[in-house]
Amino acid sequence: MGLSSALASAMSGLRANQAALSIVSSNVANSQTPGYVVQTPNQIEVTTGDFGSTAMTTGVSRELDSYVLNQLRTETGGSGYADQMANILKQLQNVYGTPGNSGTLETALNKFTTALQALSTSSGASSAQTVVLGAAQALAQQLNVTTKGIQSLRSNVEQDLGNSARAANAAMQQIADINTRLQGLSPNDPSAATLMDQRDQAINTLSKYVDVRVTTDGSNQTNIYTTTGIQLVGAGLASEFSFASAGALSATSLYNIDPAKSGVGAFNIKLPNGSQVDVVANNVVSSGQIAADLKLRDQTLVQAQDQIDQLAATMASALSDKTTAGSTVTGPPAGFDLDLAGAAPGNTVNITYTDTATNTQRQITLVNVTDPAALPLQNATNANPMRIGVNFSDGMGAIASALNTALSGTHLSFSAAPAPATATTLRVNDDNSGLAKVNSASTTKTISSLTSGNPQLPLFTDGGQALYTGAITASGSQMTGLAGRIAVNTQLVSDPSRLSVYNTSPVTPAGDTTRSDYLYSQLTNAVFSYSPQTGLGSANQPFTGSVSNYLQQFLSVQANAATQATQLQQGQSVVVSTLQAKFDSTSSVNLDSEMSNLIQLQNAYAANAHVMSVVQSMMNTLLQAQV
Repeated sequence: MGLSSALASAMSGLRANQAALSIVSSNVANSQTPGYVVQTPNQIEVTTGDFGSTAMTTGVSRELDSYVLNQLRTETGGSGYADQMANILKQLQNVYGTPGNSGTLETALNKFTTALQALSTSSGASSAQTVVLGAAQALAQQLNVTTKGIQSLRSNVEQDLGNSARAANAAMQQIADINTRLQGLSPNDPSAATLMDQRDQAINTLSKYVDVRVTTDGSNQTNIYTTTGIQLVGAGLASEFSFASAGALSATSLYNIDPAKSGVGAFNIKLPNGSQVDVVANNVVSSGQIAADLKLRDQTLVQAQDQIDQLAATMASALSDKTTAGSTVTGPPAGFDLDLAGAAPGNTVNITYTDTATNTQRQITLVNVTDPAALPLQNATNANPMRIGVNFSDGMGAIASALNTALSGTHLSFSAAPAPATATTLRVNDDNSGLAKVNSASTTKTISSLTSGNPQLPLFTDGGQALYTGAITASGSQMTGLAGRIAVNTQLVSDPSRLSVYNTSPVTPAGDTTRSDYLYSQLTNAVFSYSPQTGLGSANQPFTGSVSNYLQQFLSVQANAATQATQLQQGQSVVVSTLQAKFDSTSSVNLDSEMSNLIQLQNAYAANAHVMSVVQSMMNTLLQAQV
């Protein structure tokens, strides 16, 4: 090797050392910078004809494990989802309160039933009547308060959706801007490495709110999609979430795919191509905090409201509804006559029959629906009972025709009962084919009078005055939000004696406990069927039990859901921490390694400097020899 070649090699070594020292210095200086990925110099050996081999620094490399990074982002989204679910469900448990403590539904219901029992024991004493009335009012108020708590949580989630949308938009725009700044820069450019660190941080932030799938093309442009394929970020372009809050939500503020009918904030995304997509209707997001908020607002907390609305509705109906068995019609064909007179909207006819071909017992509930816009009623697959809506005030001919059409496959037959039956009597029997047998039929009507001569009492009403009958209209069911409106009948508040006096002609004798006995039995012993919308049972096998059984069941389900959400949150936290540690092991700055690299670079610098010194000395010797 000639002196010139040696000098060139030494000088290139010094330049390479200087570049490497700059990178080590940057690594050390950014050891505590969030998102900074450790850098290493890219150095190559260059061979030239005149100067031999020299070292050249071509840029830097970021030391990261892309596979672990993608896993970390996926689990970060899962963690954002789990954190929000656990947080809100924990708050929901606070709304319900601690079982056994005052200010809970369980305690309020127990005090009410205990007061009714005491009313019977005291033979209808006025003081006992006052206690029952107070306990009933306390129970109604507890249902009102629980509704407010649930709807407050929904409103908070609604607000959080707006905050999350803004945070996600900021992250997506930052990623798109960095993509633009990276155009034309080599991935090995030190300034590009800094921008890529910032871009990765923005992607990590975005993954907290939505699920992301990240790809990077040959020009170092990152494209981001949700797992459902919706593009969030492209080359220099970003999608944008838009959220129009509906403000404070109520029990009747429900999501509808038709924006004109929806009672909650519209959540959409405007794609880079300019098109707009309904995030909820198209299931755009499946993980992250936004997905959790949407599920909480439109499903989880709505179901929690359904559960207490069902409780309120069952209590009101249990005390005020009177069921009358149909009159037997001997066959063939055999069946029953049912008097529909006086049925209020929402009142029902209940039919049980046997499909003799399969020996399967089935149930049908005919619901009095006076709003034609609410028809037909929707049934889940294999719903039992099947619900059919019909206007009981239509003539028997029209009612029978509608039912024969709707239930054509059941081998049941409906008709107007012949004289001497009244014009409001409906007959149901088998079609004489031998393929069906009507086992029982009954009508259920709401008693509106406090002194009807029946033990039934409209103790709880909708808003204090309106009867609760379960009416269904185009705008929804009367049961929706009932727990927030339920109150004690104002007529009863004015005259608590009606808790015992159920007839005025003749007057109920003093000490008669028929009504209080009935009310107590209905709330403690009677068995009812509950809607699958409550999350208990199924359409084919609804949950059945007493009012207290139902209350304990849904509170237990909610408690288990909160516990599972907390466990999932803790599990996700461990997974994210583990992946973060694994990612940091290769990508974060290790000061010990950097110090070791620094010593090696100092030694290499000294070696190259010594070579230059030796070359200089030899050149001086040669020059002196020529003089």
